[in-house]
Amino acid sequence: MIKVAMTGVYVDDVAQAHAFYTDVLGFETRTHLDLGGGTLFITVGAPGGAQPDLQLLLEPGDGPVAEPYRRALYEAGIPCIVFSVDDIRAEYERLRGLGVRFTHEPQEQGPVIAAVLDDTVGNLVQLAQPKE
Repeated sequence: MIKVAMTGVYVDDVAQAHAFYTDVLGFETRTHLDLGGGTLFITVGAPGGAQPDLQLLLEPGDGPVAEPYRRALYEAGIPCIVFSVDDIRAEYERLRGLGVRFTHEPQEQGPVIAAVLDDTVGNLVQLAQPKE
């Protein structure tokens, strides 16, 4: 069976992204390597052992392929990744209390209730909760 092991998100600043994804969104650091020359290899994942085999790689997004891709997604209002949450309204309020900017508040979208936030490092991120 094939499973997702790692996926990446291009970011403006890997260290700043690491702080946002851990301190604000609540992920835990899985890998933190200094590769030299200012290059960091950082992965984060769901806290508390949830999804232990799945990691999110915070990748430098300033390359000739990544930058236009990221900019186009952002300008079109398209999230680069979707995270699931158990209680979207509570998570929305918690994150707003921490100063996170949302481009749209929780609203029904087909089989989910979804909200979109700005991750401060060049991306829109969707939070989704399945409707009951």
